[in-house]
Amino acid sequence: MDAHGIETGRQRWQARYDAARKRDADFSTLSGDPVEPVYGPPPGVDIPGFDRIGWPGEYPFTRGLHATGYRGRTWTIRQFAGFGNAEQTNERYKMILAAGGGGLSVAFDMPTLMGRDSDDPRSLGEVGHCGVAIDSAADMEVLFKDIPLGDVTTSMTISGPAVPVFCMYLVAAERQGVDPAVLNGTLQTDIFKEYIAQKEWLFAPDPHLRLIGDLMEHCATSIPAYKPLSVSGYHIREAGATAAQELAYTLADGFGYVELGLSRGLDVNTFAPGLSFFFDAHLDFFEEIAKFRAARRIWARWMRDVYGATSEKAQWLRFHTQTAGVSLTAQQPYNNVVRTAVEALSAVLGGTNSLHTNALDETLALPSEQAAEIALRTQQVLMEETGVANVADPLGGSWYVEALTDRIEADAEKIFDRIKELAARAVPGGEHPIGPMTSGILRGIEDGYFTGEIAESAFRYQRALEKGEKGVVGVNRHTGSVTGDLEILRVSHEVEREQVRLLADRRKGRDDQAVSASLDAMLAAARDGRNMIAPMLDAVRAEATLGEICDALRAEWGTYTEPARF
Repeated sequence: MDAHGIETGRQRWQARYDAARKRDADFSTLSGDPVEPVYGPPPGVDIPGFDRIGWPGEYPFTRGLHATGYRGRTWTIRQFAGFGNAEQTNERYKMILAAGGGGLSVAFDMPTLMGRDSDDPRSLGEVGHCGVAIDSAADMEVLFKDIPLGDVTTSMTISGPAVPVFCMYLVAAERQGVDPAVLNGTLQTDIFKEYIAQKEWLFAPDPHLRLIGDLMEHCATSIPAYKPLSVSGYHIREAGATAAQELAYTLADGFGYVELGLSRGLDVNTFAPGLSFFFDAHLDFFEEIAKFRAARRIWARWMRDVYGATSEKAQWLRFHTQTAGVSLTAQQPYNNVVRTAVEALSAVLGGTNSLHTNALDETLALPSEQAAEIALRTQQVLMEETGVANVADPLGGSWYVEALTDRIEADAEKIFDRIKELAARAVPGGEHPIGPMTSGILRGIEDGYFTGEIAESAFRYQRALEKGEKGVVGVNRHTGSVTGDLEILRVSHEVEREQVRLLADRRKGRDDQAVSASLDAMLAAARDGRNMIAPMLDAVRAEATLGEICDALRAEWGTYTEPARF
């Protein structure tokens, strides 16, 4: 780009910055020297390719979505929490909010993630152990007791049974007297990544996509601020993917959901702002920063050029970040505080919109209160003490960072080409009616393309560790330590017994005929093609349990078994 084009862009940025609201804060260095809100090329200098870097707040958004960067609004501190029963997790949420957390993020236990009730024989020994147990709307009420849902944003990390769990959240808001239309937050709902990496599905892909499409329609018309889909690369990276694979597979999944919205007749400029993303922040500091910058650029370009989005908000890639759980070690666990701080800083310098920092003891158990507080304070130190929120995209223009950003983008585009090749082979019966990227994703799932590529990447890294080519402090480097055992959080099995007792009492106190009728109405909607959200809400209001809803749908749609591969 020539000097004139760069200067014109600077003037556009300045006008946006001047018109925007800024935080009441001291934007100076620790020594008291003022800093500019953004830095760019010196006046009069030509920078080839600068249009790919640009200015914060304008296409292609490489440097961020807003002209003000974090001067307008800092990232949301959103700590992921859930354990035991709803009452115990409610107490942890209140602690997080009192300590300065800006939003809530719900971790569910394994039975809930699989759409099973706590008294299901397959739930034995798992209730409340990796997250909170939610069996019905009554549990959701307790989970958010004394936390006004109209005043706090809430993220829920669940995909397979996401839609009925979300209905329970809506009913809990109703019972608080909160109009669901004002709710704000994010539901994960990303079923593609379940088949690719995490393996927590309920049915074959098509019924899941049916439910997701219904949810997108409902939120677009009734809950405009709520984001019904958080496309998740986190679990793909944790399974062993490289940074480029995480980025490409996640964005490809996002394109599939865009095609789903378009197939429902929704306006891309209306529903696309309801999509958000969830990425991993791993340990290669600069690679992670470049990954986040490339993600915004790729998404904006595809949304504009491929899917016809004309509004800026429809071209924005908003994302939450969680530091890399897989990078934490059981050996010398206090080193995990350092790892988490470095990963969190990469997310911030990459422009994350919200952030969760892992606790030092998460390789051993759910976080203790002390470990959770340290994780929270890590973000607060970054936000309040380091000055990283004073300048938008402070590493923009770095030769290294820009080269990494270009390289990751190019690697991602090669992977998109491979998915397009899979789409050309199509799913059995021809191209999927939702769209071509969806065809490629589904074919890749059936063929084992994604799982095979991730397994190969994980194997290469593990082999490098075992050969000593890659080092992990405390594991294969600097293994001597004076650190003793940690006090860790242990969830009592009494939690499971109490949860099962509560569930039995709630079943006794409800109207079983109303439950049965509401489930029948939900299945009738499933069969005749009507949107299923309203009848599912009625089932939840009648205190139908999560397992009952999901089992009814399993009976209707069948289950899914991953194809065997050798």
